Amino acid sequence: MVRDLLKCVHVMNRIFSGFRPVLDRLGEYFVPILAGATLRERLIGCAGALLGVILTGMICDAILGSGAHVPLIVAPIGASAVLLFAVPASPLAQPWPIIGGNTISALVGVTVARFLPDPFLAAGVGVSLAILVMSFTRSLHPPGGAVALSAVIGGPAILSAGYAFPFIPIALNSLLLVLLGVAFHKVSRRSYPHVPVPVAGNTHRTSDLPAMLRVGFRREDIDAALLALNETFDIDRDDLDRILRRIELQSLVRLHGELTCAEIMSRDVISIPADASPERARMLLLAHNIRTLPVIGDDGRLVGIVGLRELEGATDRLIHAVSPAAVASPDEHALKLLPVLTDGRSHAVIIIDAAHHVLGMITQTDLLAAAARLLRHEGGVKPPSDIRPLSGIRA
Repeated sequence: MVRDLLKCVHVMNRIFSGFRPVLDRLGEYFVPILAGATLRERLIGCAGALLGVILTGMICDAILGSGAHVPLIVAPIGASAVLLFAVPASPLAQPWPIIGGNTISALVGVTVARFLPDPFLAAGVGVSLAILVMSFTRSLHPPGGAVALSAVIGGPAILSAGYAFPFIPIALNSLLLVLLGVAFHKVSRRSYPHVPVPVAGNTHRTSDLPAMLRVGFRREDIDAALLALNETFDIDRDDLDRILRRIELQSLVRLHGELTCAEIMSRDVISIPADASPERARMLLLAHNIRTLPVIGDDGRLVGIVGLRELEGATDRLIHAVSPAAVASPDEHALKLLPVLTDGRSHAVIIIDAAHHVLGMITQTDLLAAAARLLRHEGGVKPPSDIRPLSGIRA
């Protein structure tokens, strides 16, 4: 019996192998076209839509009862679920576009249906006005067009409901779906609502741009490129800025990926126990002319960092002045530390092992020296040989 089973498996494997080129070819058509989309993300989206639509309908049934004259759940909610669970980072899938866009579109549709008796004219005007109003209210949501259309051609039940229809069931459906989406994404560890990372500002309270924004492209370059392309893209400008800067960094790491943190880090790191006094920390910072002091706990692990800024006003215990440390592993690419060490706040990155023991430190000076070395090795810009330190000026 076992032999027959093994033979059957072998035959099936040969049959499957024969069809593999065809399956691989077909698989190309099922690859998501959205940037960053993976099979795992799509499966999570499917599960979210399944739960979201089912629970929205069940909750509405419990609230409205089976004797309701209007639908307990409307068809456009299915389209809203696609955006909410499949592309949660889209500006069109955020809470306000879902709730506001659907509700506003329903109000537009009901109003148009009252004043335009011709169904075809009312349908076109309703959808077009819904787009216009959603645009002005920053609540553009594609299913809103279907909501407006439903309000126009939805039949006697929707027409008799009048201006109650935009709120029950439209607003109720939308609100429940968003609440379920927030809960689902929290459980699945996805960020929703999507909050774009704010553009870095100058931490020194001057009008200069932050260091990383003074070179390369700027926000006005992004606006000019979008204007030249003359297209609308489903992505926030700040997200686009962040993606482009990440691409620049990844390209830099790819070109110089052999330079690791272990190669350029300082290994003789001056640190201080967490139970030491703030005065002791001040003395070490000034004596060694350093800006950052790693704080070590009783178990030998990194607790955080302190500098003169953190120690200002600290009089009792050092642990109360500790700030979170920027950390990296020794095998990471050194150039990946560029965003951290040029943010205007961090002066050093602490290099730690898997157990959070301090192995070394990379300062802004360390990274600058490493970058200059890479330029020299590539035959790039060479520092003039006649530069000398000016007297009376300290680094």
